Amino acid sequence: MIYAAVVAGGAGSRMGKTELPKQFLSLQNKPIVIYSIEKFLLCGDINKILVLVAAEYIEHTQKIVDQYIGDTARVVVVEGGTTRNETIMNGIRFIQNNFGIQEDDICLTHDAARPFITSAIIEENIAMALKFGAVTTAIKAIDTILVSRDAQSVSEVPIRDNMYQCQTPQTFSINLLLECYSKLTAAQKANLTDATKILILQGKSVKIAAGEAFNIKITTQHDLTLANSILKNLT
Repeated sequence: MIYAAVVAGGAGSRMGKTELPKQFLSLQNKPIVIYSIEKFLLCGDINKILVLVAAEYIEHTQKIVDQYIGDTARVVVVEGGTTRNETIMNGIRFIQNNFGIQEDDICLTHDAARPFITSAIIEENIAMALKFGAVTTAIKAIDTILVSRDAQSVSEVPIRDNMYQCQTPQTFSINLLLECYSKLTAAQKANLTDATKILILQGKSVKIAAGEAFNIKITTQHDLTLANSILKNLT
């Protein structure tokens, strides 16, 4: 089985004061999260699409899924957690409890606020995860990256050729992800900011799938303006 987990549980505080979290805001008259769901629906290899949201937005999410997607058994709205990784693991537990987990099952995890995911990126994630067990989408860094340990002065300037900007999907063998997560300490779990780190902390290899510069995450009002421009050029 191949699953997609659309992570839509964030509050979107960096967007500023809005009526709804960013993933539910309108992009060309359609909620941002719907674009992400639609892209995964286009991939016939994906058996189930979990839309992971905060408890207070389950009803709202189901309503817009019914409105824009229609009646499809492939899309399930599931309660997430208080953090990104907790939300992803809630999705994995839902799969485990409702469908069981087979040896070759994989799950693509994707930010709901990245509406410009392409079929090519999805297909490469699936192929690489089936072969290697773990893959993250990324693009090579264009700008030089600075490291500051005190937020005031430059501590390090890494070699740019070694730097990548992480995107999503991030796709994993479900059994491998569960195995690695179960070995983390409470402190490690508390400091997780990215699902890939679950595997890296256990010394596992994570391959890189090619992303796209326009596969942006809508985080701020500027991003929303940029997304509208991208959408106009893509349609």
